[in-house]
Amino acid sequence: MEKIIFLTWKRDDRDIDAYRDALLGPVAEKTLATNGVRALKVSTADLGREIPKPPLLMGEGKSFSASFDVWLDCIDDRAPILEALGEHAARVDAYLVTESIPQAATDRDWPDGARSPGVTHFTWFPKPDRLTDEEFFRAWHEVHTPFSFDLHPLRWEYVRNAVARTLTPGSPPIRAIVGERFRTLEDYTDPRRLYGSKEVLSKVMEDTQQFGDVEDMHSTPLSETIVKSF
Repeated sequence: MEKIIFLTWKRDDRDIDAYRDALLGPVAEKTLATNGVRALKVSTADLGREIPKPPLLMGEGKSFSASFDVWLDCIDDRAPILEALGEHAARVDAYLVTESIPQAATDRDWPDGARSPGVTHFTWFPKPDRLTDEEFFRAWHEVHTPFSFDLHPLRWEYVRNAVARTLTPGSPPIRAIVGERFRTLEDYTDPRRLYGSKEVLSKVMEDTQQFGDVEDMHSTPLSETIVKSF
């Protein structure tokens, strides 16, 4: 089984609510009808009314519209999904990823198709040229991941996606896509709840620079809908 993350941007003439409805409606229907699709999750940048001033908005996160995550038996069958997304999106960047979950949300109590509670802090970034693959993954996985539990003590779930291959010509060569779930909006929007101690917070920049360049990072809050689970 393989996982593809489609990073998408809506057309200028469509508002985010209509775009979300299209992804959860006709695009999801065509995707689930595609050969070998096992699961689907849609995460949308439609939290403007609930989070008018996002605390961690960076780079292209300011214009980003939705992440469309598909698990399927073989990436050779992805063409209908790209076609369905292209009917509604102005831009689609597709990436084959390997997923790891250092922190799993084990208390799910809502059905497929219902919006998940809380908020996802969604981030993507490239590997700096100054780092080898070994240095990059050691700093991200072995150093930053343990640190992140102290940085965000109320975080509910942490999903790391390492990009194995870019699937759409011309898309940026990013290497990491991360989703950090918080159980309530307050856990994310209140700095006193979002972060741990002042001592830990003071080390954020030093920690981040070990695996990425801040000016090349993109992030935004998203709502999540698990359209089909395993």
